[in-house]
Amino acid sequence: MFKKILIANRGEIACRVIKTARRMGIATVAVYSDADARSPFVRQADEAVHIGPSPASESYLIPEKIIAACKQTGAEAVHPGYGFLSERASFVEALEAEGIAFIGPPVGAIAAMGDKIESKKLAKEAGVNVVPGFVGEIRDTEHAVQIADDIGYPVMMKASAGGGGKGMRLAYSEKDVREGFEATKREGLNSFGDDRVFIEKFIEDPRHIEIQVLGDKHGTVLYLNERECSIQRRHQKVVEEAPSPFVTPEMRRKMGEQAVALSKAVGYHSAGTVELIVSGADPTGESFYFLEMNTRLQVEHPVTEAITGIDLVEWMIRVAAGEALPWAQEEIGIDGWAIENRIYAEDPYRGFLPSTGRLVRYRTPVEAWAGDLRGIDGVRVDSGVQEGGEVSIFYDPMIAKLVTWAPTREEAADLQVAALDAVELDGLGHNVDFLSALMQHPRFRSGGLTTGFIAEEYPDGFEGAETGERTIGVLAAVAGVIATADADRARRISGQLGEAQLPPGDWMVRIAGEDHSVSLGEDGITVDSHKVTLAFDYTPGDRMVHVALYDSDEDDAEAVARFGIRLQPSRTGYRMTTHGRSHDVRVLQPRHAELARHMIEKVPPDTSKMLLCPMPGLLVALHVGEGDAVEAGQPLATVEAMKMENILRAEKAGTVARVNAAEGETLVVDAVILELE
Repeated sequence: MFKKILIANRGEIACRVIKTARRMGIATVAVYSDADARSPFVRQADEAVHIGPSPASESYLIPEKIIAACKQTGAEAVHPGYGFLSERASFVEALEAEGIAFIGPPVGAIAAMGDKIESKKLAKEAGVNVVPGFVGEIRDTEHAVQIADDIGYPVMMKASAGGGGKGMRLAYSEKDVREGFEATKREGLNSFGDDRVFIEKFIEDPRHIEIQVLGDKHGTVLYLNERECSIQRRHQKVVEEAPSPFVTPEMRRKMGEQAVALSKAVGYHSAGTVELIVSGADPTGESFYFLEMNTRLQVEHPVTEAITGIDLVEWMIRVAAGEALPWAQEEIGIDGWAIENRIYAEDPYRGFLPSTGRLVRYRTPVEAWAGDLRGIDGVRVDSGVQEGGEVSIFYDPMIAKLVTWAPTREEAADLQVAALDAVELDGLGHNVDFLSALMQHPRFRSGGLTTGFIAEEYPDGFEGAETGERTIGVLAAVAGVIATADADRARRISGQLGEAQLPPGDWMVRIAGEDHSVSLGEDGITVDSHKVTLAFDYTPGDRMVHVALYDSDEDDAEAVARFGIRLQPSRTGYRMTTHGRSHDVRVLQPRHAELARHMIEKVPPDTSKMLLCPMPGLLVALHVGEGDAVEAGQPLATVEAMKMENILRAEKAGTVARVNAAEGETLVVDAVILELE
């Protein structure tokens, strides 16, 4: 067994590898860029080596710097995590030339599966179902249009070396191909150093199912069941679960056997994933097709670990050291249900725009990396950031992975809602509310998933989860209690009102444009003349309260509902967030509320004539100049953020009056790119 390994990665996956290595008694070495100097993984490793500036292209993506760090520290092996150099065959060859072990698959398998065009040919030869499409070299845009016409719309354009949702464009028409082909090439080149693109048929009502495989160097390859990864946004996975609510035991067997056949065809060992697209329109489940094979650990590997009890990182290390897998296929079972939500630095209330900045407040329901593969009481947090840290523009915007395990899918989803309620995040935009809304959505609960779920269920964007009357009543009651407590603290601090003065107990609470009368008296709390029985602790200044709602005040009454409510004070109340929705709650004494109705509403400024940068990013291209006439919907500029290109379009027709930014300039949120007249 290795005595010391180096992790050629960063963030939560570096922390993940360190945790298992420490349990195995293996010393670890971290490598870090300027931006990551104070990151948790650097502190957690036994040693850390600085490898360069913040951009990955100048640090984490340079094999020579990784090898030099191995030599400097005496690391015998390298775990690549995912992304970066994890699927670069030349990196593995360079390690082998230096006598350094690679904790991953052999060079041949990486090379064969890393090229999506060649991998489809190999899959077909191995007897694996493949999606109809064109897998040759595409010369230019005109050739791409011809191919798409021949296949039949809709089609998917994909960067040959792509992954993680990058370098993918869906085209429903010739116009989409002409507009997206060059962008797909650029994303492939910028993210993976390869601008080749292939085109394939887009499967209707698609479900994204993947099979986890694990092989050793002695010829054994096992499939560790499936994961459902259908809930995606812009081809980036958001929610993953294991097992799938769609897959039957017979489907699982067929998919697994094909995945094993492909793995054996390329001499695979270590952990890997065969991704499949499944037609949800086929009730037989027979219509499943090979998408690609990821020759590395997947972001969503914890859900497989939770239902199988197998530590995938541990067995990657053991396989790399030459150990044989101790199981037969029939010994791989399914215990319970696991769901993973990816907490991203993105604002769902603003069209999921990327968000960067400092984590002013960051608390999770359980401590990150605490407990076993299922965390603590079924809640696991894989995180690579800390309070006071920063989410920068240089890397993936994922803050944490929240994983829950329970005996049933329904219980695992309920546990997700409760755990998401307990997440505290301030300082930047995040998608916690959105994830909670997904977990409560009737369609998610029914298992009727497709990769179009988010687009279909939120066509006009996200405004928060549906909120029932019971929740509104609880929020109003809690707002009344904490307003009273805050007023009492203010009274005691000033000391000028005298001890006989009581804090106010009657309030008018406005939520979602409606007023609710809240009264605190000797008989408890009433909201709109209805008694509300709650139990919670609050000390002025708290940012989180955990509330239990009861249907009576009997001593033996059981809670009928529980809420984790995040609090942010405002001038006239609080911003209260629970169960997937944020509410601006205004709390006034009744006499003040009456006067407030006469206040004039502030009219927001008209920005419709301006093209504003919706996220921090790089202005890649300006498509118009001063004096140009533009039509509604016309592309005006392209901004790159988090390695993804975003085309900004005109909201209305007009003429470009002024251009305020230049190509190559780094822009902040709401920077004025140009003005129209």
